[in-house]
Amino acid sequence: MAPPDATQPDPSGPPATIAVEELGQLIKAHRGNQSIRQAAEDAGISFSTLSRVEAGAQPDLATFLRLCAWLGVPPERFFRAGAHRPTSTLDQVTSHLFADPRLAPEAAERIAAVVRDLYAALAREPQEPPPLAMHLRAAPVMRPGVPERLADLLHDLHDALEQQVGESSR
Repeated sequence: MAPPDATQPDPSGPPATIAVEELGQLIKAHRGNQSIRQAAEDAGISFSTLSRVEAGAQPDLATFLRLCAWLGVPPERFFRAGAHRPTSTLDQVTSHLFADPRLAPEAAERIAAVVRDLYAALAREPQEPPPLAMHLRAAPVMRPGVPERLADLLHDLHDALEQQVGESSR
């Protein structure tokens, strides 16, 4: 069985990225003539963060949710399908082997051949991945009750994403 091609996006896969350009445009349109400082205060975030997100930077989870609430739009509006790795796992391993100064090119090729053979023999189709993975930097210092509310919100997002994926695959 041939290994899966990791360079191609899985069209049936879950949304994996946030449309930060669209988010930035909506923020700019929503604030209108209002200053960035005033809009940031209204949204409950710092003005420097609002400026970065408006310019196309990806916000952290808490900021993203505050901005969605301030804009009055559901967070799932910004999820987009099609994120994929630019290189396959085998290409990454091989490039690391050939970049290792301790290995001669012949030695790197021999190791790469073994890795390719093992990968071809052992790789299988991945199980359904979680629809969304986010880093929660502040989880250890959250106020009581916040993790539960956040979990409820993430479950709602998960359900909405599953519904959106199900509708797009029809």
